[in-house]
Amino acid sequence: MPMTITEKILAAHAGRESVSPGENIWCHVDVLMSNDVIAPQMIGVFEEQFGRDAPVWDTEKVVLIPDHYIFTADRKCHRNIDIMRDFVKRKGVRHYYDTDFLPPGCEGMPTPYADPLDTEYMGVCHVTLPQKGHTRPGELLLGTDSHTCTHGAFGEFSTGIGSTDGAFVLGTGKLWLKVPPSLKFVFHGEMPPYLMGKDLILHVIGEVGTDGATYCAMEFAGEAVRSLNIDERCTICNMAIEAGGKNGIIAADQITAEFVRGRTDKPFTPVDSDDNAEYAAVHEFDTPSIEPTLACPHSPGKRATARELADVKIDRSYIGSCTGGKTTDFLAAATVLAGKTVAVDTYIVPATVEVDADLDRLKVGGQTLREVFTAAGCKIGPASCAACLGGPGDTFGRANEPITVVSTTNRNFPGRMGHKEARIYLASPLTAAASAVTGKVTDPREIVELDGPVGAAR
Repeated sequence: MPMTITEKILAAHAGRESVSPGENIWCHVDVLMSNDVIAPQMIGVFEEQFGRDAPVWDTEKVVLIPDHYIFTADRKCHRNIDIMRDFVKRKGVRHYYDTDFLPPGCEGMPTPYADPLDTEYMGVCHVTLPQKGHTRPGELLLGTDSHTCTHGAFGEFSTGIGSTDGAFVLGTGKLWLKVPPSLKFVFHGEMPPYLMGKDLILHVIGEVGTDGATYCAMEFAGEAVRSLNIDERCTICNMAIEAGGKNGIIAADQITAEFVRGRTDKPFTPVDSDDNAEYAAVHEFDTPSIEPTLACPHSPGKRATARELADVKIDRSYIGSCTGGKTTDFLAAATVLAGKTVAVDTYIVPATVEVDADLDRLKVGGQTLREVFTAAGCKIGPASCAACLGGPGDTFGRANEPITVVSTTNRNFPGRMGHKEARIYLASPLTAAASAVTGKVTDPREIVELDGPVGAAR
């Protein structure tokens, strides 16, 4: 029976030769991830249902990552991390990226770290997982965060679940899943230098709507997608949930394999869709005809091109998050900002400490990325989710007033980045950086001439 990549992975994890869309199956899980927003609730349900002294199903396959509310003086947020740390110690969980380097109470926030790679702390969960080798082709990864679909970029089935489902997986290592129908999105042609993965996925969401892929697997393919590096593929899969998708997925190739082998020595088995697999629908795009794209307030589905929004003045540019705070994202932003000065407050937030280190390691025009951003007048914060989820009032980059922001984050619902009346335009790092220079929504082609796609695989 011909199957899509999503169906093959679910069948293998259910011990079945084949599965069909709509079937409910028990699946064994390879990795369970949770962060400081949901982990305390998940732990509470686990201990209520399995018992405080019950062991977790596999201490090697549970990954706990504090990342959302880290650099804040809010003690309720600190309490969430205390709960995670206590659970890890009692259960012997092997993978916990702790925050012990932070001073008690986090006085004088925000607290920068002097040498990021000397601490166990990592940063945003969806960038930490790949960097620490927890994402592998052919596997099944679940996380108590809706953007867990990010990891489909590695050719694995990865999706977000709630705290109750997370608690069940924590105790049993399996979960009851419904096989989703698959939608295929094919990007033909070469990737223009002024586009990034963010433009492609915003174009898709604008095409199908925020409910156009409800409980479907969104499979991305085509020459343009295959030409992208891992950072860019993660951006595309990350926002599948914004179209209602159950998961996003890109078949693993040599680019994937080289990245994963560079992060872990654990074996993996890539799978791909059969040529004659059935899809609920196939959407095809001519990539070179796509323009720099944004999502207007207050929905990821309100698509418009940068040229159409050229009269929109902004108060802030924000470049960060699991969707826009990776190394490639900052290379793109630095390419635009080199030798220029920002016209509005511009916040730079690396997703992880490894990305933070890249700000000092990588150069554009003879300057490190950090030097480029500093010279341009940007404000650089410590690695975390920061203002992507709003957070407490002292969160770095949070919109505490009803301002207009161009942001590389993944959601622009009312209140998502802080003030409920703040107007958030979602954009690529290229567009966010160009807009920072002019103080209004700007097509990056108006600011800089680019030699080639910054997100091209190398």
